[in-house]
Amino acid sequence: MSILRPALLTDHYELTMVSAALRDGAADRRCVFEVFSRRLPTGRRYGVVAGTGRLVDLVRDFRFDPAEIDFLRRTGVVDDAGADWLAGYRFTGDIDGYAEGELFFPGSPILTVSGSFAECVVLETLVLSVLNHDCAIAAAAARMVTAARGRTLIEMGSRRTHEEAAVAAARAAYLAGFGFTSNLAAGQRYGIPTAGTAAHAFTLLHDDERTAFASQVETLGKDTTLLVDTYDISQGIRNAIAVAGPELRAVRIDSGDLAVIAQQSRELLDSLGATETKIIVSGDLDEYAIAALAAEPVDMYGAGTAVVTGSGAPTAGLVYKLVEVEGRPVVKRSEQKATIGGRKVAVRRHKPTGTATEEVVVPQGVPDHLPHDRLLQREYVIGGEPVTAPALAESREHLRQCLISIPWEGLKLSAGDPAVPLTVVPAG
Repeated sequence: MSILRPALLTDHYELTMVSAALRDGAADRRCVFEVFSRRLPTGRRYGVVAGTGRLVDLVRDFRFDPAEIDFLRRTGVVDDAGADWLAGYRFTGDIDGYAEGELFFPGSPILTVSGSFAECVVLETLVLSVLNHDCAIAAAAARMVTAARGRTLIEMGSRRTHEEAAVAAARAAYLAGFGFTSNLAAGQRYGIPTAGTAAHAFTLLHDDERTAFASQVETLGKDTTLLVDTYDISQGIRNAIAVAGPELRAVRIDSGDLAVIAQQSRELLDSLGATETKIIVSGDLDEYAIAALAAEPVDMYGAGTAVVTGSGAPTAGLVYKLVEVEGRPVVKRSEQKATIGGRKVAVRRHKPTGTATEEVVVPQGVPDHLPHDRLLQREYVIGGEPVTAPALAESREHLRQCLISIPWEGLKLSAGDPAVPLTVVPAG
């Protein structure tokens, strides 16, 4: 459960619109809103849907309590009619969208919210806050997983972001394929495996490095990871093996030229008989740094800042736009921000081999179903009631399969066209 109540994420202008719509009688008009991106972040070839499971829970709990309503009335955000409406607010509409772990591209209708104008518009900030954050983290993390080429990654970015964002980021990174998180709240809340090592402070606390290592091994056993770069890395490795023996699970290196140090450390560990002791590296790693270490004897990566900040793209650039009113398509015509009216249905087309070739989006209809097409939308909320959503482990596997399905060029870290072209078929 989030510390911040969902209703407190409502934006001032959303309630301004609700008050005006209540006054002029438009609040109950049946509407459809869609979430999509106009473009991918620079250099990206795909986006990753993440956060939908969190969002459904937040929408379910979206209520305005008396203290919040009193604040809104006293500050003039809403009038008496608006306050009365908020007091009885319950979302009674429908939400459907792409599965968590699905890939998306510019124009993909990844979430559709339908209901009355008022009940849908107050969710805009909540929807975008969750999806823009989690999708950005998941896309960055997925690129790191690809760059790691099967080696395990630990998410360890909690100290580089907001306390609640840290938990959400850990969830998104795990969905993307990370093996562990250091965030214990994420472990408790979502069942994500947790892992971590001692910090430099623990070594500095003791009179010497060997004493610190001995304390850690005595407490945790040899199946632990010793941080060996507080002073001198080579001597740190010697001290670690001298204390724990060649059965030590792993050493972690957090500084220096990691490519060179990894090679030297592997040679030293092997010479000391610790041929099975793993090498974990960390220290401002992003997908490019991880890719650069592909040929080095690294067994595991610890990534922090780059993960929780989206590796240079902290938002997915998603927008929440009204596309239909009382069954009638509506469009925004602003230059470079035009929208396509009407509720949309999307399918992903594949070759018989399973390689994705195209995403087809049809407003106000269903595309012709060809062999190997996969319908992308699923139901999340019906009549205000959440329906069963896939478990996080299923979403994680779904993304893994999606990444296998796109052409290999789509996995490159270099800038390029979207991994799968998107075609919008005109209505009618």
